Amino acid sequence: MSSENTRLGTRQAFRSVPRTGVIYATSEAAALGYTSDHRDWCNLGQGQPESGPLPGAPPRLTELSIDPADHEYAPVSGLYELREVVASFYNRLYRRGMPSQYTAENISISSGGRAALTRAVASLGRVNLGHFLPDYTAYEELLDIFRLVSPIPILLSREQNYDFSPDDLKREILGRGLSTILLSNPCNPMGKLISGDELEEWVAVCRQLDSTLMLDEFYSHYIWKSAPEEEGSLVSAARYVEDVDRDPVVIFDGLTKNWRYPGWRITWTVAPRQVIEAVESAGSFLDGGGSKPIQRAPNTHQAPELVTAETEAIRRAFEPKRDLMLRRVREMGMTIDREPDGTFYAFVSLAGLPESISDGMTFFRAALRQQVICVPGVFFDVNPGRRRASRLSRFHQRVRLSFGPGIDEVSRGLDRLQTMIDSAS
Repeated sequence: MSSENTRLGTRQAFRSVPRTGVIYATSEAAALGYTSDHRDWCNLGQGQPESGPLPGAPPRLTELSIDPADHEYAPVSGLYELREVVASFYNRLYRRGMPSQYTAENISISSGGRAALTRAVASLGRVNLGHFLPDYTAYEELLDIFRLVSPIPILLSREQNYDFSPDDLKREILGRGLSTILLSNPCNPMGKLISGDELEEWVAVCRQLDSTLMLDEFYSHYIWKSAPEEEGSLVSAARYVEDVDRDPVVIFDGLTKNWRYPGWRITWTVAPRQVIEAVESAGSFLDGGGSKPIQRAPNTHQAPELVTAETEAIRRAFEPKRDLMLRRVREMGMTIDREPDGTFYAFVSLAGLPESISDGMTFFRAALRQQVICVPGVFFDVNPGRRRASRLSRFHQRVRLSFGPGIDEVSRGLDRLQTMIDSAS
């Protein structure tokens, strides 16, 4: 067989897999010289928080001791000791005095958020799964992989301030036959938060209708609006679960955002035991389990007093960046439909900018020339398998800007965007 025929066969065997929005944005920047340690670039695109020391935060982990036994494989569901620590963390923060408590059997450890989500979706049968627009870019590829799952988009309305009530949820579940609901809370990219009585009602609706509520809570310590007093600055559906082994609530979180250790790739799934067993089975063929040495390191960082100190330090450091971001983008002529209740993102409209940069992709390309990275809004118009009719995305005039980096980098990036907009006027 000729080499040309071999290449043709390879192309036919391996289909092209699209990159998620953030990976696409950073890959395009890398082609122009961007590297993670390149001081000339401002990364307002990637979804990672500044990971260095913060005033008042617990000391950062800087060393890793490896036991010789840790050179062996870890259990697919994670080290039992870490699973116990995570279960205790949820019980002590959200379930004090409640008769039903999480145990290690309710926890599965994964190597990163995508791995945790992939395991969970792979465990689903032939179901209708409701997802919201806009939402996390990686959901698109995730929901496209598993063909038994039928993704059903739920459009959030700008006219209703992107709110979605428990009654709306009940209507969608009953009307569309939704066995599963998937969403990020707070929402990536717009920062919309469901909390307090509203979140309790969401859990109650899913319990009543036996529809699984899958909640990506990776930004649940980045809360800017006033949360109910009993929640403080941390929000989780775990507070409203009545029976940890019966209520159809599946929670995803990890060290990536809330503990500011994105490179560690330690995440967990919290769910009824039956779900964890299915997730473990999926993990046995999808990824085989995570790193054993890495799983030993964070065992002390789930202590409630340390979590509280870390979260308070995050609020003190990130709220000024949020205020700076919101003020500056408005001064530049961009608009924000809804101020973020949580996360470290602003999902901004470009409709009021000069026509040459009023589209998300053209704005993104122009920003790259200023060595600034952002993520075009079209990536958050989750459309698995491109099943919806080809049309201009309703988010084509939006971009997501991150205030995750340090305040100097955020400010420098905003200055460059201002220069870009001024030159286009």
